[in-house]
Amino acid sequence: MKFIDEFRNPGLCDSLITRIHREADRNITVMEVCGGHTLALHRFGIAALLPPTIELLSGPGCPVCVTSRGYIDNAVALALSSGIVVCTYGDLIRVPGSALTLEQARAEGARVKVVHSPMQCIELANKDPGYQYVFLGIGFETTAPASAVAIKTASAMKMDNFCVYSAHKLMPPAMAAIINAGVRVDAYICPGHVSTITGSAMFYPLVEKYKVACVISGFEPLDLLLSILMIVRQIKEKKPSVEIQYTRAVKPHGNQKAQQLIQEVFNPCDAWWRGLGILPKSGLTPRNAKFDAEAKFSLSTGEPADPPGCRCGDVLKGIVKPVDCKLFSTICNPVHPVGACMVSSEGACQSYYRYANS
Repeated sequence: MKFIDEFRNPGLCDSLITRIHREADRNITVMEVCGGHTLALHRFGIAALLPPTIELLSGPGCPVCVTSRGYIDNAVALALSSGIVVCTYGDLIRVPGSALTLEQARAEGARVKVVHSPMQCIELANKDPGYQYVFLGIGFETTAPASAVAIKTASAMKMDNFCVYSAHKLMPPAMAAIINAGVRVDAYICPGHVSTITGSAMFYPLVEKYKVACVISGFEPLDLLLSILMIVRQIKEKKPSVEIQYTRAVKPHGNQKAQQLIQEVFNPCDAWWRGLGILPKSGLTPRNAKFDAEAKFSLSTGEPADPPGCRCGDVLKGIVKPVDCKLFSTICNPVHPVGACMVSSEGACQSYYRYANS
């Protein structure tokens, strides 16, 4: 608790807020692209404490939110198929598909198991050779290494009843696509957990091409306030760069072993993002088709439209804020989510509902 208290020190927070107000003398649009940052900014009330010159936008940093309905539909179809068990992280189970969530499919008899890691799925598959086990691999560079380890393990064990349905995605293509789409972004609060794997170098092209300020931030109030102050100073000095505020966890070179695992097991592929469409080389697919559920089961990659009125795509793109959606907090809420952004605790809509809407 002492460690946490140090990063939530009221006096230090007040000092940083005062400096931000004093130095933020021009309009700055800052996008956080990590769902954990979105949650923290509103949970700790930071968004409400910033000067009016700083506008915060939420970006496509919630893996549950950017995952397509078509992916959910395929996962449901697999789980309802004879002889197949679908394993998933818990935060995906309530994401709406076209007709059913995985939770609803399970209530109808589908074989869906919530696991804490892909290795748990490996253990289940090894004990149950009569069923095909499919792990739903979602998330960014942070979770991809775990899926890579599972695939390598299954390969070493010569398993025939395990594969990964990959929806793993890479952050930089989406960050570039937002600016290319004409959304004003002066600075990015770069994802902390992703950067523990990748390091800081992957953000350099964004700075070079778009002259956008980038700060890799931690998740506590002092982390975020200091990151915003660092952004303000980069822009005032007209020296956009990639800085690491989250130095206790992120190193410039990242986790090289994890990077090597991703490169060894996966190939970059085109991937669909909610709000951004198909982005070239923004996804990861297993190199070995034997462990690729999409190839193994000939899954369709069509993308059904989101429900009428749902603006999750526009929220993830930074065009609107959750409160601008007519469904927000009325028929769409955490108990009965219409869109994916209301499902995850790190989704922008749920963060606004729980903290900014009170």
